[in-house]
Amino acid sequence: MSGRARKLAAAGALLLGVKAAALCGAGAALSGWVDELVDSGRIVSASLRLELGAGTEPSPSPALPAVLATPEAGGGASPSAAPEESPDASAAAQYNDEGARIVPTTIYSGLSIRNSTSFDIDVAALVAAGPTQTLPAEGPQVLIVHTHGSEAYTPDAMDSYVETDTDRTEDKNYNVIRVGDELAAALEAKGISALHDREIYDYPSYTGSYNRSGASVERYLAEYPNIAVVIDLHRDALGDGEVIYKTVAELDGKASSQLMMLVGTGESGLYHPNWEQNLRLALYLQQAVNAKYPTLARPISVVKERYNQQLSTGMFILEVGSNGNSLQEAITAVRLFADAVSPALLELREQV
Repeated sequence: MSGRARKLAAAGALLLGVKAAALCGAGAALSGWVDELVDSGRIVSASLRLELGAGTEPSPSPALPAVLATPEAGGGASPSAAPEESPDASAAAQYNDEGARIVPTTIYSGLSIRNSTSFDIDVAALVAAGPTQTLPAEGPQVLIVHTHGSEAYTPDAMDSYVETDTDRTEDKNYNVIRVGDELAAALEAKGISALHDREIYDYPSYTGSYNRSGASVERYLAEYPNIAVVIDLHRDALGDGEVIYKTVAELDGKASSQLMMLVGTGESGLYHPNWEQNLRLALYLQQAVNAKYPTLARPISVVKERYNQQLSTGMFILEVGSNGNSLQEAITAVRLFADAVSPALLELREQV
């Protein structure tokens, strides 16, 4: 690990001992809804309820609070008060085309995870160990793919589209593939070589989308075996039909959604030996994001399902915004993400 990577790991381990999730004045009903949704693991997009295209939601996980590592506890993880969402009461009411109210929401993080598994995850130890990935000096370094490429955002005056389904479109100018375009360009501008798979895998059939995207990832890794990071970029869905929560990063002068990294494990019973390596990378990148844009990232979600992440030692899902956000807010988020993580990724580059 390079000097900067070691410094980030050490700083993160220290930060874990003092960082607490900020609590904001959400109403009791909203707080209860958010706590139930987050702790049960159901805050993940409905599209991510599918493991390899299965059409049913996984059984709810035991309620587990946010996990913050504490050095005083010997590096083990200890529960922290669950970060609450803070709706912006001063914002004018906004509704989508179906009449659902869109509520601006900030989900506070720090360097924390939402653990929906039964695994006892020693976050401090993972942070101290740092990432295992090495970016190649030449050739593609990052692969961006979209298992659910038709996922889209709330239309507005700037970005209006014809829906293929609710909050979805096959028009690549307006769905998450456009967001992937922007992420790839932003990484390239910072010196990171990025490949972007622009195929849609959830149409014409939503079932089997993970099988199809997984096969594509395997093909890319066979052709470019030195790719170090694989990002499956999605859009989250937060709400109950009557209310949709739009994630908001509190950044001066920029309208940005939040984003969230999701790391799968093997607890579902499917083979996944490298999930801790994926989590170490996610924690490393979360540190970099928090250092530059403290409210941009939501807590890392750790779940039972593996979501194709067994294919790489550096793979995670990146949820950019929610169905309550606009496309431009999502684009801003990935540009900021690239700005924050690129220096950290370059520290992992192979020395020649």
